[in-house]
Amino acid sequence: MGKGEISWNKTNYEGKKFQVYAHRIGDQWSFFFRHRRFDEWQQMNQPPLEDWLELLDGVRRRAQRRLVRPEEIDRVEKIIRESFPEAEF
Repeated sequence: MGKGEISWNKTNYEGKKFQVYAHRIGDQWSFFFRHRRFDEWQQMNQPPLEDWLELLDGVRRRAQRRLVRPEEIDRVEKIIRESFPEAEF
């Protein structure tokens, strides 16, 4: 994974595991997923709130290690507030 990428594993409602990663270009975040290691990454058009919260957690952890700027936390929180006004974090 590159410097502007954060990844995690999750399980869908059917119990199947898959990988998700978020890639930052400029101030935009794009989400991708795949089911198996050698499958091609597919882009998520409308990532759910739980993926945005995973991204926020990853950005916070990287900011503590000075791998991303602290301002990125505010940017991700702003995107979450605009996309999911009912979300609490």
